Amino acid sequence: MEILEQMKKEFTKQFGEKATRSYFSPGRVNLIGEHTDYNGGHVFPCAISLGTYALVADREDMTTRMYSMNLADKGIIEFPMTGLAYDAAKNWANYPMGVVDVFEKAGHKATHGFDILIYGTLPAGAGLSSSASLEVLTSVILNEAFDFKLDMIEMVKLSQKAENQFVGVNCGIMDQFAVGMGKKDCAILLDCNTLSYRYSKIALKDASIVITNTNKPHSLASSAYNVRRAQCEHALNELKEVKPDLTALGELGNDEFNQIAGHIEEVLERHRARHAVYENNRTLAAVKALENDDVKEFGCLMNESHFSLRDDYEVTGKELDTLAEIAWQQEGVIGSRMTGAGFGGSTVSLVKNDAIEAFKKNVGEAYTKKIGYAPSFVVASIADGTHRLAD
Repeated sequence: MEILEQMKKEFTKQFGEKATRSYFSPGRVNLIGEHTDYNGGHVFPCAISLGTYALVADREDMTTRMYSMNLADKGIIEFPMTGLAYDAAKNWANYPMGVVDVFEKAGHKATHGFDILIYGTLPAGAGLSSSASLEVLTSVILNEAFDFKLDMIEMVKLSQKAENQFVGVNCGIMDQFAVGMGKKDCAILLDCNTLSYRYSKIALKDASIVITNTNKPHSLASSAYNVRRAQCEHALNELKEVKPDLTALGELGNDEFNQIAGHIEEVLERHRARHAVYENNRTLAAVKALENDDVKEFGCLMNESHFSLRDDYEVTGKELDTLAEIAWQQEGVIGSRMTGAGFGGSTVSLVKNDAIEAFKKNVGEAYTKKIGYAPSFVVASIADGTHRLAD
């Protein structure tokens, strides 16, 4: 494991001691079911083989020192293991700090700090959940070090809480859930309303998942994400006037929604709600298609998902639309759509294995010609969730 060997050398260089244990936390890609998680709908993500590695050594005091090989210019960032508050100067370390803080507030108090070296293989700004990867990673390190005996779902919830309450991004549960609960060669059908879930084997036969990064950075906290969320909540409240027992948009069938959609006053909010409802039902249909070995139908539903995110939810933008439109024209492409929050980030495509090289070449050239800079490609394999690595 070349990465870990390099990390061990760097750890000794930065901290003057040897690391005692190592961990890996994956990124995630969502195959279908976008912006449904906070609308009480279903999502269908999987953990991927790219992610965040950590080397850890215990300290005897209450200070934690963190260093990222990806952000070497930020140097070693220090923070205490108690009484934390968000600190913009601490940059990326606010994600692990947030986890320490929500653990403490939940009664899981640290009794010492750590030296932690981080190295991430997820491309920055690609929308593959590098923040959730780091949060769940921190949760697992704390849980193991202090024997808190939390199960993964509890750690997933605390990790989400850290992002919501400490970092201030009102994300749903999907990212942390996929990162923590990932399983090799499976995607997870997760009901975000109830957290009931099941694994579905991804048998793509002669095709692979190709993630294409627009290389346009996006920032969730400053994007229109919270606005979309508020629009859906407002639409839901208006629908509750005619359907008082409704608790989430994800509970509605398409026909049922169409019958009562007129009660949403704002046309724009009606579009936002329609995406949430239709995307949820599309996700259920897509999983069913995949389990029936109908990969072609799954691909069609991926394309429809992109149309809805573009037209009803308006979170795609020129770069993502360009990538999807070029992908749809390529030989061997089963389906392609934006994945993640949108406004930059990546698309996910199902591509026949014998067409992948041509796909990269053609999409790369056409996108560069139109946008002015090149995209980048990752052929992802589906991985296990956050775990300690064998020593």
